[in-house]
Amino acid sequence: MSRKLTQEQYERTFSYRFLRWLDGARDPYLGQVEMKPQKPFSEDGQTIAQRQEDRARMRERVYDLENNILVRVFRRFYRVFSLLFCVFLVVMLLAAVSWLPTFGQADNPANNEVAARYIEDGLEETGAVNIVTGMILDYRAFDTLGESHVLFIATCTVLILLRADRKDDREQLWSNDRVYEPKNDIILQTVAKILVPPILIFGIYVILAGHLGPGGGFSGGAVIGAGLILYLNAFGFAKTERFFTQKTYRRMSFAALACYSLAKSYSFYTGANHIESVIPLGTPGAILSSGLILILNICVGIVVAGTMYTFYVMFRKGGY
Repeated sequence: MSRKLTQEQYERTFSYRFLRWLDGARDPYLGQVEMKPQKPFSEDGQTIAQRQEDRARMRERVYDLENNILVRVFRRFYRVFSLLFCVFLVVMLLAAVSWLPTFGQADNPANNEVAARYIEDGLEETGAVNIVTGMILDYRAFDTLGESHVLFIATCTVLILLRADRKDDREQLWSNDRVYEPKNDIILQTVAKILVPPILIFGIYVILAGHLGPGGGFSGGAVIGAGLILYLNAFGFAKTERFFTQKTYRRMSFAALACYSLAKSYSFYTGANHIESVIPLGTPGAILSSGLILILNICVGIVVAGTMYTFYVMFRKGGY
C-alpha cells in the first residue's frame, strides 16, 4: 500500500525534477557548470600588418591582370576566337546571299508564290476576310506565338528589375503617390468616365472583328491597355486594383498563352501530318468564322493589354 508524500519529499524525487526539466522550468546545469568570462578579442599591430601584407601579396598574384599568365592566355584566345568567329559568320552570310535569286526576278518565289497564295487562297484556307490576319494567325502563327511570348518575357524582366520588394521602398513610393496621381482632378475623372467605357468597348470590337476587317489582337489589346492606363491616372491604384491586380495579370497571361499554344499545336500537328482539322472555318464574313483565328486574336489581345498596363505600372510605381 502506497503512502502519500509531502510536498518537500515530492520535490526531491526524480520524477518531479524530470517534469520540471521537461517543462523548461529548471535547467539542471544552471549554476553547476564553471564559466569564465572571455576576454575581448584584440590584435597587435604586427599581426594586422602581417595580414595586410599577405592580402596584398595574394591580390598581386591572383588579381594582377597584367602579369597573370592565365589572364594573358585567355585574352589571346578570346581575341583569336572572336576574329575566327567573325570571319566564319561573314563567310556564311556571303555564301547565303550568293545563293539568293536576283532581286526583282519574275520567277522568284516572293513574286509568284507566297503573295499569290495569300491573296488567291487565303480566304478559302483560313476563312478570314482580312488577309493580313489570316497570314499572321494562320500561315505565320508560329512567329506570332513567339512574339506573344517575347512580350510576356519582357514583362517578367520588367517585374524583376523594377519591382519594389522591400517594405521601405514600397512605403516611400506609395506615400508620395498622391503627388503623381491626380485622384481629385474633377476634369480628368469626368473625361475618364465618359471615354473609358467606349475605349474598352472599341478595343474589344477591334479584337473580335480582326478577322473581318482591319484590327486584331495586337491593335485591340493596345486600345484596351490605353483605356486601363487612362482609368488608372484618373481614379488611382486603389480603385483599379479592385478588378485588375498583379495576380489577375499573371493568370490572364498564362491562360492566354497556354490556350494559344495548345490551339496552334493542334493546327501544326494536323497540318504537318496532312490530317483534316475538325474545326470548321465557318462562313466568311460571319463573326464566328475563320476557325481558331478568333480565339487566337482574343489570346493575343489579352497578353498585349496586360503587358502595356503592367509596363506603365512598373515604371511609375514599382508594383501594382
